[in-house]
Order: sequence, then C-alpha cells, then structure tokens
Amino acid sequence: MDKQEVSFFWFRRDLRLEDNVGLFQALKSKYPVIPLFIFDDSILESLPKNDARVGFIHQSLSKINQQLQELGSSLLVKKGKTIDVWKSLLEEFDVKEVFFNKDYEPYAIQRDTVICEILEANNTITYSFKDQVIFEEKEITKADGLPYTVYTPFKNKWLEKYKAMAPVPEYDATGMFSNFNKNSFTVPTLEQIGFEESPIKVKPHNLKFISNYQDIRDFPAMDKTSYLSPHLRFGTVSVRKLVNWAFHKNDVFLSELIWREFFMQILFSFPKVVTQNFKSAYDGIQWRNDEEDFKRWCSGTTGYPMVDAGMRQLNETGYMHNRVRMVVASFLCKHLLIQWQWGEAYFAQKLLDYELSANVGNWQWAAGTGCDAAPYFRVFNPEIQQKKFDEKGIYIRKWIPEFDLGYGKPMVEHAMARDRAIATYKAGILK
Repeated sequence: MDKQEVSFFWFRRDLRLEDNVGLFQALKSKYPVIPLFIFDDSILESLPKNDARVGFIHQSLSKINQQLQELGSSLLVKKGKTIDVWKSLLEEFDVKEVFFNKDYEPYAIQRDTVICEILEANNTITYSFKDQVIFEEKEITKADGLPYTVYTPFKNKWLEKYKAMAPVPEYDATGMFSNFNKNSFTVPTLEQIGFEESPIKVKPHNLKFISNYQDIRDFPAMDKTSYLSPHLRFGTVSVRKLVNWAFHKNDVFLSELIWREFFMQILFSFPKVVTQNFKSAYDGIQWRNDEEDFKRWCSGTTGYPMVDAGMRQLNETGYMHNRVRMVVASFLCKHLLIQWQWGEAYFAQKLLDYELSANVGNWQWAAGTGCDAAPYFRVFNPEIQQKKFDEKGIYIRKWIPEFDLGYGKPMVEHAMARDRAIATYKAGILK
C-alpha cells in the first residue's frame, strides 16, 4: 500500500497558528501539511510530573488542535525520543518536506542537526526559518563581523536596522489553511504523556500598563507587569506583532525585548556561558557554596524580607517580579558567596518563563561574571531596595504573612557580607 505523500510542520517553541513564519512557508507546499508536536523525552525525563510548563504547553496544543478541527484537520502529538519519533514517521508516511522554526539553544541546535541528517538521508527536504526573534545570530554584528558583547551598542545597531524596515513583515497564513492535511488525530491527555495538572498556572498576558511601563515596572506590589515572558518563551504570541506594537508605545518596554535578543545572541556565539563565566578572569573566585545557606535562600528564610518574599512568590507561583529577581540573585552571589550556577539551576526548575539565554545572562549579570555585567563591587542592599520599591511593605506582607509578628534576624549582616564579597572577588580575579 502506497504511503501518503505529505509535508510536516514541526511545532516547537512557536505554539500558535497566527504569524508563524515556518507554518506560513509550509502551507505553500504542494503536499498536504501535517502539523506535529513532539514531547521530547530527553527534556521531560528531568521534570517533575506536575511541571506547570508542561501543562501550559499541553493547554496551548489543545487550543491549536481545536482551531485545526474547525478546519477539518488536527494536530499530531507524539511523545518519545525525538530521533525515534521521526524514524517512525518516515516509516508511516512518504515525508517529502519538513518545515520548522529555528531554535538557538545548544541542545536544540544539536538535535536539529541530527534530525535533518536523518530526514535528508530519506530524501526529505528540510527548511528552517527565523521566527522567535526579529534579528537572529549573525544579523546584528560589529563592523568586523564579530558579535556584540555589550548591550548598548547592540541595542543601537538593532534599532537602526529595525527602523530601516519597520514594521517588520507579519505572516498571515489564513488563506492557505485549506492545505492542512485532512485527518483526525487525537491529542493525548496530560496523564497519557505521564504528567498531571499543576496548581501553578501561566497567567494571560496583559499589555494595558505598557504606556507608563517605565514608571511602574520596579514596584512589585503594583503587579502591573505584562506577564508576557512565558508566552514569548513558548511562542503563543508573535514577537513581530509585539515589537511592531511596542515600537510606538514605550521605548523602555521595547528595550526589554531587545535585551532578550541580546542574550540569545550571546548564548549562540558563546555557548560556554551555559555553565561557565563569560569573563574567565572571574574563574578564580573562591565561592563559599554553603548548602545550608542555599537551602535558606531557596525557601525564603534568609531574614531579609525582600529576598524572602521574592523566593516565596517564585515557589508558590512560578513567577518573580523582575526587580526582585535582581535583589535575590545579588544576595545569593554577593551576600552568601554562592556561585551563580546554583541559583540559575534553581530558577530553571521553578520559573514558568525559564529561558536559558536570559536566565544565564541575567544570573551572570548579577554575579558580575557576564558580559555587560554590573561591576563586582556593586552589592545590592536588600533593605534599601525594600525601602525604595516596597516602602509600605505591601508586596512583602503578601508573601510573608508572619512579617508583622516579629520577623527573624537576617542570616548575615549586610556591611560584613558586602566587605567579604568585595574582598573575595578582588582576591579571586585572575590577572
């Protein structure tokens, strides 16, 4: 029996039908298009069974499938080692073409290289596209072609290039939806892929506060942030639509989107930053790495209310306000002298918006070991941060209900910790 000739569009971190570059290109194929998502065992096996991010992916896939069913199609969802899934699909279908959007993380690059080799050995043509960024790895470079390692000149070049083409084109594929393969695949339940519902949920994104973003973004009690980051991470929103909109709304908010692309470029150009200091001169720092201190930081029991409130918010909700992220990260690295990799790994477990490039980039910024980092002698004072950004203690009381009952003493005295951190860094920097 002849196998059906098809093209595949492989969803990964682009979980939407709207303004999806790879999907737009796939639907121009002369073969009917099967939309595919693979729950990759190589990623899933390290996650807890109630991981909220897996639940959000499943929810997003169910939404896509519902949209496809209205078109007489459906989403094919598989689970397993990615290489094994593709080998089985090649046996089941006559796969003529495979389309997907690029991912710039080291694991994804390695995975995609292997899969493309398998597909091409099967005479399947593969196509990859830029979708999750405005400018990808080699589009914003210095005059000599090397990547920027400082944010401000990167941002200036980014804006110059964007303004020359603004707005960036968006991709409306609705007129081609009839080219989806007519099928009736069933999306497996969360339980069928070995997971369960989490009490933690991804919030809907909200852009109504963006017009005065610069005035309110640093005050955690106001809770007037966009909650966009998980949606950008998993691609349930289009970065093109967002940037074209933000360009006319708020420069500070747009700068945050440019930071995202800066860290992606750093990760692509310098993959060592996943586990190593960007600035190797800091490799000689003698970290304390006290496990009991780390446990107190993780549980939000350091005795510093701003730090503890942030960690409790993270543990309970999967979110932490951005200003507070800087405070808790600085505290771990500078006050406790625990290396940034410990904190980065903990955030990777907990954050709904966990993005490897941004997480590593921001942790190295806080530790002073990264590109464009804060100088090592900048040590945030958690008490001053609290007075500046939560003066009335509204945020703190929300996450520390026992605060007014006589909160415990700080586990380390600030002035001593600051002096110790500066001395330790100074002694450890390699000449």
